[in-house]
Amino acid sequence: MYDIEKDLHYLELLSQSFPTIADASTEIINLSAILNLPKGTEHFLADIHGEHQAFQHVLKNASGNIKRKVNDLFGNTLREQDKRELCTLIYYPEQKLELVKANEPYLKDWYHITLHQLVAVCRDVSSKYTRSKVRKSLPAEFSYIIQELLHERTEDSNKTAYVNGIIDTIISTGRADDFIIAIANVIQRLAIDQLHILGDIYDRGPGAHIIMDTLRHYHSWDIQWGNHDMLWMGACAGNDACICNVIRLSLRYANLTTLEEGYGINLVPLATFAMETYGDDPCEEFVPRLSGGAKEIDEKTLRLSALMHKAIAVIQFKEEAKIFDRHPEWGMENRELFNTIDYAKGSIMLDGTEYPLSSNSFPTIDPKHPNELTFEEKQLMGKLHHSFKACEKLHKHINVLLSHGCMYAVYNNNLLFHASVPLNADGTLKEVEIYPGRRYSGRSLMYHTGMMIRTAFQNDSDPQEKEYAIDYFLYLWCGPDSPLFDKSKMATFERYFIKDKTTHKEEKGCYFKLRDNEAVVDGILDAFGVTGSNRHIINGHVPVHAMDGENPIKANGKLMVIDGGFSQAYHKETGIAGYTLVYHSRGFQLVQHEPFTNTKDAILRGTDIKSTTVIVEMSAHRMLVADTDKGTELRRQVADLQELLYAYRHGFIKERSTK
Repeated sequence: MYDIEKDLHYLELLSQSFPTIADASTEIINLSAILNLPKGTEHFLADIHGEHQAFQHVLKNASGNIKRKVNDLFGNTLREQDKRELCTLIYYPEQKLELVKANEPYLKDWYHITLHQLVAVCRDVSSKYTRSKVRKSLPAEFSYIIQELLHERTEDSNKTAYVNGIIDTIISTGRADDFIIAIANVIQRLAIDQLHILGDIYDRGPGAHIIMDTLRHYHSWDIQWGNHDMLWMGACAGNDACICNVIRLSLRYANLTTLEEGYGINLVPLATFAMETYGDDPCEEFVPRLSGGAKEIDEKTLRLSALMHKAIAVIQFKEEAKIFDRHPEWGMENRELFNTIDYAKGSIMLDGTEYPLSSNSFPTIDPKHPNELTFEEKQLMGKLHHSFKACEKLHKHINVLLSHGCMYAVYNNNLLFHASVPLNADGTLKEVEIYPGRRYSGRSLMYHTGMMIRTAFQNDSDPQEKEYAIDYFLYLWCGPDSPLFDKSKMATFERYFIKDKTTHKEEKGCYFKLRDNEAVVDGILDAFGVTGSNRHIINGHVPVHAMDGENPIKANGKLMVIDGGFSQAYHKETGIAGYTLVYHSRGFQLVQHEPFTNTKDAILRGTDIKSTTVIVEMSAHRMLVADTDKGTELRRQVADLQELLYAYRHGFIKERSTK
């Protein structure tokens, strides 16, 4: 029975939204009905790495879902070419319309046929939502017209003339183009109910800033931060080692677009310093890795990039050493590698073994104080630090990551995180020190790490804790027990300066060694409070080597790794161009993508990402909203409204006139 007196204050607040018995009853009917709709489609992406064209195409085609719906709807009634053209129109309506109008001799007929086809597709993708939700997704100028077309059909003889009249009038009033663009965007919007990004929007590709602009206006999404996102967050917060890493990675992959065009970071001071300091250095180890459009870079630019690359790498190692020295509790003093070089011999001591350096050209290093910045390096870092701290657009994008993200999330019995949960060798949760003297594991580790990240951006944070939090971004990037890294070391220095590849090995943490063990995965799910018979861990971070036969499905189906290599830099290594995981009312489908050509080719020739769908897990019954987290919340709301009804009917609260 209800404890009305205990809940009275809350019920009075609720009554402001539902002031009468009729209002509360109507909402109960509405919510109860929603519980019986099919579950909305969730899309999972990981490790996008700045590949904005492929990312946007996957959003537009809903991982091939729109193409499947077009095939289901039109089957053999349309030629393959016509279905391909229709899909391209849905994905890129503005650009495709220009081509059609330039080449179509019977434009009015084309408009008439196409509008009917688009309405049919829109009706199909909207069928699992309430009319209210669909209405909220519609553009205001065409809302009424689209609603009429969605709910009236030419098959109804009484409405045939009415529907055709609407279509004819759209064409005769010159609004067909605007209507096509509007309904195509609605189809894209309704094809994906919730987008989950499992980290790493930034680095390698040229368009991380474009991806962030897309997400700022996307209808429903969340992100579990990745190590590369963390690096940019640290740079934005003012961590100079993170700033150096961000610039170094951009130079390493010959990709300065996001830095210079996206965020307006001025790299001229770095270029000037690099030419003056390393102009006579061959910098062979620092020639950028070329992929995609970077192949067009001329020799002069490559040479300058190599000089800048070495200059910022040397400063990075110095800045990292300063932070490691400030925090002996991290146990990372062994990564202060400039301290272990014999500059006279040109060799370095690592773990008791001496290795020759591939280059012994360090014009800015004083062997007696190897981690001290020179006067010129300090001046340069001051300018770079200011550029990052003063960049309004970067801060806006990082705030978007903070407002939509966290270290982990649980959605519909699925545990989402980017990389790992630190484990001991026996599979138990490993305790990791965050703040000095504060140790956490598993869920608590993820939660407190997320809270510390936010501390770095809050003006009312304790100054000492804020300073520590800013430093900690570096540990999250490369610390051995970081849940975003979880390796023995980051061998950046070794890859640049030591030819012996045995020193390049980065030993993966226990999570990566044990994640195919079903019992270990069950233990992690238990620790995070994930229940249900069909529960999963979904993450990315480590590319799946599909061409070597590696399976992204692990632990007897309970763990799914969906980093298949969106980044062009990984295509040769993985053999594919990424995975997306689709979770709809029938179950899970893993979509494996081949490399995307480009947007221009997709528009001109109707090319699509070639995808292979693997059935991961299908439900015995079609899942409804009632089976989801949203369903649990709706049942709670229904229970609250039923209590409000009781309060009305028994005189605890009086109905209010709405007149």
